[in-house]
Amino acid sequence: MIDPVALAQALVRIDSRNPPGDEQPCVDLLAPLLRDAGFEIEIAGFGPERVNLIARRGTGKARVFTGHLDVVPLGAAPWTVDPFGGEIIDGKLFGRGATDMKAGVAAMIAAAIATPDATVTLILTGGEETGSEGAQALAASGLPDEAEFLVVGEPTDNRLLAGHKGALWLKGCCHGVTAHGSTPHLGTNAVYAAARAVGALERFGFGHPAHPIMGNPSLNVGTMSGGLNINSVPDRAEFTIDIRTVPGQHHDAVTRDVANAVGAETELATLVDLPSVWSDPQGQTMMALVHAHGLVLGAASAPASANYFTDASVLTPALGGVPTVICGPGDPAMAHKTDEFCEIAAIHEAVAIYRAMLALP
Repeated sequence: MIDPVALAQALVRIDSRNPPGDEQPCVDLLAPLLRDAGFEIEIAGFGPERVNLIARRGTGKARVFTGHLDVVPLGAAPWTVDPFGGEIIDGKLFGRGATDMKAGVAAMIAAAIATPDATVTLILTGGEETGSEGAQALAASGLPDEAEFLVVGEPTDNRLLAGHKGALWLKGCCHGVTAHGSTPHLGTNAVYAAARAVGALERFGFGHPAHPIMGNPSLNVGTMSGGLNINSVPDRAEFTIDIRTVPGQHHDAVTRDVANAVGAETELATLVDLPSVWSDPQGQTMMALVHAHGLVLGAASAPASANYFTDASVLTPALGGVPTVICGPGDPAMAHKTDEFCEIAAIHEAVAIYRAMLALP
């Protein structure tokens, strides 16, 4: 039996901030461990020091678990603990990635090793935090395994979620004509054009019904920039748009609606395009997963979803639309925060949940 807490500590102590990613040292730690436990190992690169790890054991339809090995940057605020120290203080594992999501990765590995009779595939990806690049590379090369279900170990406080919103990130660019700041009538101000576009987006309506669980889609303008100096008319301005979609929305149609809203002054480019994921909670496999989850927590879960995206946006369709749940240790509110931590008890609880799912008949 692998100690999931010790494994999570070892992973947290590896600096896999994305950018640049550098997931290779995580794979170097995990591949021998899984190989020794009887897994067939495949390591698939998608850039310098950027790797995915696939570990398979058993025959027939696999029970697939996935987690990502990259973590976000530390941020500007100072940490009170070593962000890569993996310290345990008052029953909590501290460090960047403790919650998002190296504790989840450690829990699924420990559960898989402790359930030797299960047919299981572990898909451990790089590049999730910046748009699921690792998962997309795997999907492009083909995932031949037949899957029974997919479990995504993102932090949910070990709640069982049946899906999440999609993510459509766009960049808007407006062009103008530069001139001296004292003669603005000789130029065309790109910042004004961008401001008009952003103002239109503040009033943007999707015209799409709310999902019964996920609620409404959302739009946020996250950044805006333009100009080179104060005494010049800016000839370029940019802004970025974060759209979160619900099932039934098609991203190409949403992009067209946004383009109509911002007008011809704005060029749009797609930065991230990841669809929503939703599995019917009344499906036979989903009900079995809910039952296994309830055996550990003592009560069945009501249908719920997440606003954030996961690699399921890529892996679920790549695996043929397999039933998918999101469930992992850690408070999702702690993800990406300074002094990130995960409760030790939650890691052990996640192992028990995953083992119950692997033990389903």
